[in-house]
Amino acid sequence: MPRPAILDRETVLGTALALADADGLDALTMRAIAQRLGVTPMALYRHVGDKQALLDGIVEHLLMEIPLPDPALPWTERLRAMTAAVRASARRHPAVFPLLLQRPAVTAGARRVRDAVYAALRDAGLPEPEIARTERMLASFVFGVAASESGGRFSVDTTVIDSDLEWFGDLLTTALSRHARDGA
Repeated sequence: MPRPAILDRETVLGTALALADADGLDALTMRAIAQRLGVTPMALYRHVGDKQALLDGIVEHLLMEIPLPDPALPWTERLRAMTAAVRASARRHPAVFPLLLQRPAVTAGARRVRDAVYAALRDAGLPEPEIARTERMLASFVFGVAASESGGRFSVDTTVIDSDLEWFGDLLTTALSRHARDGA
């Protein structure tokens, strides 16, 4: 009799991400994941809870791929580095990446990127009450551009997107710096 697969949360999430990468989010079922792992679907629930918790875990998995820049770097460099890492993640996972536009980051691992953006915005001098709203707008913009790019929406070379993001980053840096300086 074959040995049962050794399961843990990371194995289940990694398998789920690979399945969704290959076949799309619609193919992501507990039965399909279990089949790939050679276990019964019920065996998965102990490690990832229900389907919603599984999706939260995939969001976490995607965000954990994003390396956090050295907090000693200037805030502008940290935001640019995270933007580049988000775009790279979207290119690796084009079928799954839109999930970041549909689900909140609810796990501690998923929130680490948000927390790093908060820290950069604090270092930019933004008032505390404006940190969360600014991060929401930045995340929506960056994730939207990355999903659009990886999904084929843009018919331009990636160097054009690089240039566009550089231009927009300069505008944003100027606006955030001015806003922080003027206090309004």
